[in-house]
Amino acid sequence: MKIPSSIWTLLIGIVLTLVSLWYGQNHGLLPAAATDEAELVDGLFNAMMIISTGIFLLVEGILIYSAFKYRRRAGDNEDGPPVEGNVPLEILWTAIPAIIVIGISVYSFDVYNEIGGFDPHAIHEAPMMNQESMAMPGSAMAATLSDTPPSTEPNLNQEKSDEAMQDPATAEVRNADQIPQLRNAPGVGSVAPTIGGTPDKAGKPAGLQVNVTGLQYAWLFTYPETGITTGEMHVPIGREVEINMTANDVIHAFWVPEFRLKQDAIPGRQSEIRFTPKKAGDYVLICAELCGPYHGAMRATVVVEPEEAFDKWMQEQLVASKETLNQAVAVNPTDLSPNEFLAPYTKDMGIKPEILHQVHH
Repeated sequence: MKIPSSIWTLLIGIVLTLVSLWYGQNHGLLPAAATDEAELVDGLFNAMMIISTGIFLLVEGILIYSAFKYRRRAGDNEDGPPVEGNVPLEILWTAIPAIIVIGISVYSFDVYNEIGGFDPHAIHEAPMMNQESMAMPGSAMAATLSDTPPSTEPNLNQEKSDEAMQDPATAEVRNADQIPQLRNAPGVGSVAPTIGGTPDKAGKPAGLQVNVTGLQYAWLFTYPETGITTGEMHVPIGREVEINMTANDVIHAFWVPEFRLKQDAIPGRQSEIRFTPKKAGDYVLICAELCGPYHGAMRATVVVEPEEAFDKWMQEQLVASKETLNQAVAVNPTDLSPNEFLAPYTKDMGIKPEILHQVHH
């Protein structure tokens, strides 16, 4: 019994659909999803994998079938039948891809909006950061200089500030702890594109803020609420985190594959990412922008942990910072200024005395 071609077409279509659906959900190409936003991105990626798998199998199947079915037989030297065209078929294979592309575009925009990427007003609300504000070291260090008397020479501070700004080595480490203060200050520019809060959290403050500075070739993390500055970022599960970013020298890119979020850190500008961690673990923060010869080594650890473990880590960092400062004060001779006794601690960080003097004034 000969099976009609329509039945064959239906059966092949069902098989292709089932295979595409299975592979689209079980491709194993993505790392573990560690944030709430990652699930939305994974849904879009899976949908594109389903469509692309179906198209691939269909096109390759037709090619293989046609190559076998219409191959040249031995002794057949005749020309093939002339084909003038098929208007319905041409309309069909033009309309279907157009519908697919439009559908993916609409879905992509919806995901981008759901993760907080679409905020047409954000770029006008926050000002562009200026290089002078970026040259400030950590707020904790600035606090230790609060007793230093101001210079009696009117132009000395300005001259040192200009010299520090012209010398890149002077500000080898530039903290981003001034970013929140600049957000609502009168600005002269605009911020870099941001991935802000999701629509249900729009206009609400994040549960945790972390200021991030990228420099060749490291990441620095400052917690503005406590003044803690570390080379490793810790965030708690279930609390929305707001990352405020800038760069010290060239463009860097904040990318944690498990978070499914990536954003550029641009010198003189502020970038923002918001996400909500959901899976505990140690993840690698990668610079995804070619930033120099050691770009591949620019990595840091992001630790996602329960709230209790995060609070414990914060307390440990506060104690360690206080002990370090007390040790510095204890060994400081009375005839040394704060700038002088802090010099050994700031030398390894690349912060010159001119910057310390500039921070106090």
